[in-house]
Amino acid sequence: MKSIELKNVSKVYSNGVRALDDVSFVLHQGEFIAVMGQSGSGKSTFLQIAGLLDTCTSGEILINGKEVSSLDKNQIADVRKNTLGFVFQAFHLNPHLKLYENIMVPMLINDAYKNKTEMLEKADELMKTVGIFKRKDHYPAQLSGGEQQRTAIARALANDPDFILADEPTGNLDSKNEAMIFEELKKLAKLGKGVLVVCHNEAIVNYADKIYIMKDGVLTANAE
Repeated sequence: MKSIELKNVSKVYSNGVRALDDVSFVLHQGEFIAVMGQSGSGKSTFLQIAGLLDTCTSGEILINGKEVSSLDKNQIADVRKNTLGFVFQAFHLNPHLKLYENIMVPMLINDAYKNKTEMLEKADELMKTVGIFKRKDHYPAQLSGGEQQRTAIARALANDPDFILADEPTGNLDSKNEAMIFEELKKLAKLGKGVLVVCHNEAIVNYADKIYIMKDGVLTANAE
């Protein structure tokens, strides 16, 4: 089974701050795991290292059984492109592109797509998956916050990654749209994606399969 695995990972910054302290963790495909913690607890650093957006000071990171933390920058970029999809609190949509065009952006660097027709077909499929197909010709400013975040999720799925990593994905949303996004992420896990969400929003306990708590860089399984 495909997985992201961290083995005894620590992150110490140059100022001596230990953001992660001997963290071990596994996410399998089909799982929805949430890591909760207050601001400054280390949870965003954890997600960035699990997603190969940052490097660890010590320990190992394995993606689908292969140790990747020792790869060079180009190799790591290829692993991210082919294996991981990211969703952030800020939607990071291009305001000058229509919804379907925003979703197509990652496809432009993926050799799997032979032409624009294939990209358009995939974008349509993804918009239907997250329930925003009727808004495909709108610009981000014409969408609600929930619709923009669903667009960001569709974009994260553009290259069919094994895993979706989300950092505070409902931080800018009201409770109604928050529930919609958690439902979408839950649906993706049921479809076989591994989903990792870091947040401090307690509503996620109603959706995630497992809850972990991050405090002072230490990760522990929630006892509840």
